[in-house]
Amino acid sequence: MGLGWWLAGLLCAITIIGLPWAKACFVIGQFAFLPFGKEAVNRAAINGVEDIGTGALGAIGNVIWFVIAGIWLAIGHIVSALCCFITIIGIPFGIQHLKLAALTLAPVGKTIVAKNAPRVGT
Repeated sequence: MGLGWWLAGLLCAITIIGLPWAKACFVIGQFAFLPFGKEAVNRAAINGVEDIGTGALGAIGNVIWFVIAGIWLAIGHIVSALCCFITIIGIPFGIQHLKLAALTLAPVGKTIVAKNAPRVGT
């Protein structure tokens, strides 16, 4: 699935309109390869301020992303999770795929951090 994210990133980078999503695709693709000990959180929770991706434009970007690519990547993660759940050793990987499927639906305004990273207000 990490390769799927990178392919989506390449397709986004080819188009001028898709450039805002391309970097996110590469970052989340890397997260798909090594998901343990990391999590996706809202950038406003880390920085303490809203930015263009965490506000209204980010919500519009998430809707556009969902319609064009998000649904397909989410289906891929769900199928991968079901395949992982077949074996006992694959269950942790299946859980990570389900977390990635949720991230796939709305990645704009998110960042990948270590699970113990400090957050504003905590």
